[in-house]
Amino acid sequence: MRQAKFSVKETQADFLNNFEAYGFKDKSSMVRTAIDHFKTKLELENLKKSAELYSEIYSENDDLKELTETAVTGWPE
Repeated sequence: MRQAKFSVKETQADFLNNFEAYGFKDKSSMVRTAIDHFKTKLELENLKKSAELYSEIYSENDDLKELTETAVTGWPE
């Protein structure tokens, strides 16, 4: 596993020092979990923005709506 050196505020260091209270085996596993959680959150936000953009484009484009209707014609309800 790669190592990284970074600085944290004193309150953050105090929080990390309580890793066992949160069920982690060490500070590193706590930080890795936090990074993974934050990464997932950012990816979800990007996915939501993309979906909103596609929805906006679809709602403003009658040709696209017609194309979609043509594609689903004959599909079971």
